[in-house]
Amino acid sequence: MHYSDELIEEIREKNDIVEVVSGYVKLQKKGSRYWGLCPFHNEKSPSFSVNGDLQVYHCFGCGAGGNLYTFVMNYENYSFPEAVKMLADRAGVQLPEQEDSREQRMQENKRSRLLAVNKEAAKFFYYQLRTPHGETGYQYLKKRELTDETMQRFGLGYAGKNGAVLVNYLRSKGFADEEIQEAGLANHSEKYGMVSQFWNRVMYPIQDINNRVIGFGGRVMGDGEPKYLNSPETPIFDKRRNLYGLNYARRARSSNIILCEGYMDVIAMHQAGFTQAVASLGTAFTSEQALLLKRYTDNVLLAYDSDGAGVKAALRGIGILREAGLAGKVINMQPYKDPDEFMKALGREAFEERIRQAENSFFFEIRILEGQFNMADPEEKTKFHREIAKKLCAFSEEVERDNYLTAVAEKYFIGAENLRKLVIGYAAGTGLARPAERPKSGVRPKNNPEENAKQAQRMLVTWIVNEPAVYGKIRRYISARDFTEELYRKVAERLFQELEQGSLRPAGIISMFENEEEQREAAALFSARLPGVENGPERDKAFRDILLAVKKNSYEYHVSRMGTDVDALSRAIEGKKALEELAKAHISLD
Repeated sequence: MHYSDELIEEIREKNDIVEVVSGYVKLQKKGSRYWGLCPFHNEKSPSFSVNGDLQVYHCFGCGAGGNLYTFVMNYENYSFPEAVKMLADRAGVQLPEQEDSREQRMQENKRSRLLAVNKEAAKFFYYQLRTPHGETGYQYLKKRELTDETMQRFGLGYAGKNGAVLVNYLRSKGFADEEIQEAGLANHSEKYGMVSQFWNRVMYPIQDINNRVIGFGGRVMGDGEPKYLNSPETPIFDKRRNLYGLNYARRARSSNIILCEGYMDVIAMHQAGFTQAVASLGTAFTSEQALLLKRYTDNVLLAYDSDGAGVKAALRGIGILREAGLAGKVINMQPYKDPDEFMKALGREAFEERIRQAENSFFFEIRILEGQFNMADPEEKTKFHREIAKKLCAFSEEVERDNYLTAVAEKYFIGAENLRKLVIGYAAGTGLARPAERPKSGVRPKNNPEENAKQAQRMLVTWIVNEPAVYGKIRRYISARDFTEELYRKVAERLFQELEQGSLRPAGIISMFENEEEQREAAALFSARLPGVENGPERDKAFRDILLAVKKNSYEYHVSRMGTDVDALSRAIEGKKALEELAKAHISLD
């Protein structure tokens, strides 16, 4: 759905970013800004800043930033049209009728219908569990020590012993057989017609992070096969990109997320107060799920089954988490098989202690690896040490590799230098790791000129946005062409245009960019850290130094391109003249 720029701005202006963000993050006013713990990464000290005057936010810790739309899209995992609709509803703004193409309308309508049929099926299963027909399922869940409150929270239900009942119910609600089948709720057979594959099962509705039912898992009552049956892939259900319980876990405000294997593990954990627990959906943990977790945490605790299959799954999961840049630890479930059994036997406090004792994922891998060798045999022991060296080569950062090398050497009584030689030898033979480039002297390298130039441009934009009046004092010396980064130049063009017209809407400038990374970078332009100087000559000098740095970099930039850019010569000449004038000028900010 395409909305006009005017409507998007109207909706944004009628929703104060401080009020909206306060619904998700506890904010405290300090100076002209509001500060809180960033909802996009875990932190102990607030580095998340919301600027009510500019209607933008920026995290100085992880770099997240943008305007009101960006925040809602990232926090709620909404598309842009969904964010617009939510904020329009909040502000009481009437959206126009859709003008999408016929194909787009059909596609959106299909998704809406599939979500609707799943929602209706969830209501049906929920009701069935609480009738005499669902007594079998209800008693099963009670035997698993679930409270009625927990059953209600997760929308647990029951599919009766006749697979045709669900189909007839959904038909009575106006859904066509094609919709029921495409939602993965039934199949057509020559013998029985349209019947659901979900029968005689306790039903676990699967919700996306926006609490919409997108599929189901069903646990058979008795000894039937398969024990667990999940919805097939549909246009709204992608098993690889969703996690059971994440709709609750993402709001748990915990320093970690606990990754389990099954639905009952998650439910038992939540009932015990560990509301940060999630599980994969009947498939092995995937890289897509790891990236989904990375939105909400940097630390994942694996609470997999303690049997052989669980250990194998944990080893695989550790590799996937590491590739996604997530720190993983492993919770020891023994002597129990899984979190559900552990919680029933030992309870919350014991599990909290296991969380505190969670094993570093690398040491978990080494410990499991050790079990594959006879450590009493010198040859086997040497092979084990070689395997350790091989795993150490997986660390690309020398400091991290060295830290683990020292720790492993101490833990397994290996000479650190001997282990280092094994690592170097293996790395040299495979190219898996390069020796670190050490400085030839103790002199620290100078700052990167390119980064210094970008920093000066960021600070100049921030200063102008915070004090629009300074633009009138420098407009003769500066132009958007002086911003040598393409994104910075686009921001400056819009910014200066608005200042010329007597208006300033930084949050609207962010909306110019569709790419999330560009929106973050644009938001950072309005939130650079400025020199901490008071009013007076020192402040004037700090501003003048920033302005001179931007202008000097611009001049050098255009000079360097005179051989390839026909306009660069004239820009360089103009820049030199302006630079000379600026060097002589006195600019007072008071």
